[in-house]
Amino acid sequence: MVRFEIEGGVDPLLLVRLDKGDAVATESNAMVAMDRVLSLKGRTRGGFFGSIARKFLNEETFFQQWVEAEEGPGEVLLAPNLPGDIRILAVGERQYCLSDGAFLASTSEVGITTKMQSLGRAIFGGNGGFFIMSTEGRGDVAVSGFGSIREVEVRPDRPINVDNGHLVAWDASLDYEVTLNTSRSGLMGKLIQSQITGEGLVLKFKGSGKVYVCSRSKGSFLDWITASRPTDKAPANND
Repeated sequence: MVRFEIEGGVDPLLLVRLDKGDAVATESNAMVAMDRVLSLKGRTRGGFFGSIARKFLNEETFFQQWVEAEEGPGEVLLAPNLPGDIRILAVGERQYCLSDGAFLASTSEVGITTKMQSLGRAIFGGNGGFFIMSTEGRGDVAVSGFGSIREVEVRPDRPINVDNGHLVAWDASLDYEVTLNTSRSGLMGKLIQSQITGEGLVLKFKGSGKVYVCSRSKGSFLDWITASRPTDKAPANND
């Protein structure tokens, strides 16, 4: 049986223990170190078109790594591409939707599928969705977030708003809609308010379930790096 354990506090590793015959799916380039008795293979998951969907719609890699214990039991250490926290989610009675880039690893019994939502309704109608990854089956899935991860409980008397850049995963049973920001104005008002507040897409959750958010936004971090990058100045013309 595959066992997931989180090793370390700040910026942890995911330790995976496998018995002989076990296999675990991981995101490409996630392997840090593993016992030599284990084998590392790359293959598609969910068929060719499922892999294409993950690649172009969800910013995931076309091929996933599979760590297999063909010769005997062993351990492998995994790490996400971005520095940050890791959470292990039990899949079965509860299924989850995953944000782009959140998937790190899963047991072989867990399926990762891509579902298409109405992005046009999200932007122009004030509700709807986007392309999302979701779990199916039964087992464990490990997700990662940029920075620290916190679990937020959604209740009927406590709906919440989450900035899309800080979203990691959420209970698939939750109702949600996507808007440009939290304002209630029309489309032009939302566009203007989004520029003023710095907010992008905001997900409004309601119902009963859990949402996992991270402290950092990859998009905001990349914007900060771009804005802070030194620029070459043209030499002064003294003629």
